[in-house]
Amino acid sequence: MKFFVSIFMLVTTLLHSQQGFGLAGGKKATIPFKFINNLIFIPVQINGVDLTFLLDSGVNETILFSLDEREVNFNDIEKIKFSGLGETKNIEGLRSDNNTMTIGKGFSDPKHTVFIILDESINFSSHVGIPVHGIIGYQFFANHAVQIDFMAKKLTVFPKSTASAGKFKKFTEFPLSIEGNKPYITAGIEQKDEKRDSKMLIDLGNSDAVWLFPKLIDNFVYNRPNIYDYLGQGFNGDIFGKRSRIHRLYLGEFTFEKPIAAMPDEYSIQNLKLVPDRKGSVGSEILRRFTVIFDYPGSRILLKKNRHFNDLFQINKTGLDIQHDGATWESDLVRVETTKKGSDPDGIKVYDAREGFRYNFVLRPKYSVAGCRNDSPCSEAGLLKGDKLLRINNQKVGNMTLPQINQLLKAPDGTRLTLKVDRKGQQFDFSIKLIDPIPYRDEN
Repeated sequence: MKFFVSIFMLVTTLLHSQQGFGLAGGKKATIPFKFINNLIFIPVQINGVDLTFLLDSGVNETILFSLDEREVNFNDIEKIKFSGLGETKNIEGLRSDNNTMTIGKGFSDPKHTVFIILDESINFSSHVGIPVHGIIGYQFFANHAVQIDFMAKKLTVFPKSTASAGKFKKFTEFPLSIEGNKPYITAGIEQKDEKRDSKMLIDLGNSDAVWLFPKLIDNFVYNRPNIYDYLGQGFNGDIFGKRSRIHRLYLGEFTFEKPIAAMPDEYSIQNLKLVPDRKGSVGSEILRRFTVIFDYPGSRILLKKNRHFNDLFQINKTGLDIQHDGATWESDLVRVETTKKGSDPDGIKVYDAREGFRYNFVLRPKYSVAGCRNDSPCSEAGLLKGDKLLRINNQKVGNMTLPQINQLLKAPDGTRLTLKVDRKGQQFDFSIKLIDPIPYRDEN
């Protein structure tokens, strides 16, 4: 299951150029990030206010869609409209120029443009499990080489002199085409037995391995088996399409066996203005298997395998889409040290047993079912949208993170999950047997 989708955006007003981000003192900047569901979340400041943004190479401009009760004073505001990936067409918003944005220490832009979405329903936090306030794309990468270390969970922004000094000799280099402020690479797509070189967007904001656009690929045939699925949420609504496995994906000398491809339906991409010859996207399920260096000024991307390179391509086998539903206070009975009171007349030690336990009140996350795919194990078991999760395999979900829950949904074939849910005040138990719905088959 894809928990977030790269946002494609067209702005109806004329975009002005901006100088962009720079490094203080010409020194490299190191920025820690959170990696959740194959997506990178970084700490940013806008006009002195701390926020969390998704880092997304598939987005042109910086977009804010939530403030989470924070207050930011934006400068130089005008009204605009957006269109992009999803089922509807236009969304109203604001453009704000000349804001100070700082990321990490020493990486900042004193005249940053922010596009503000006014539709409160657009908020991806519930599918991530942490507050997410916006997205930053091209401007982050425009002026400097940026290394993404998925193992250490840190970004390194290099001075321009470093990028040209041959520092990255251990990496494999690929040419990038920067079009519309987005990076494109040539990848080999082998659905069955024919490899086709294809122009693909390199998309950090896409948590899947591969996206393909069937209408743009000559003689396209869906591999079988395939499923019709919810692919994610865009600015213009929910995105649906099919998923199946393809035979191989090639990035130069790097080969990936049986990756999962998502193929959005034609309604989801009808409002997009795609660059010529583009066939799809390469997402973070592929990129996370490398240490990656984006070098926009040098029109190249550099890759070095990490220890996750040979990970299997897993799918949510339950059909469940789980969302974070806020938090609640819960009481935990905690054992504490008893207090020694002394000794009785016979010399036996005496303790105050009343101090052996106490209640702690802890804020725990809540989760619910956001959707259940038709004809899937969760549908056959009887789970419904809106069911509130209480336990999985007899473990309280309040003790789990959303990524931990999602990982359970990808367990090996034959695994059985037990779920306890609350449905309108009544508790129900369900059992789900996991089976891969789209195993690769050599013949359709």
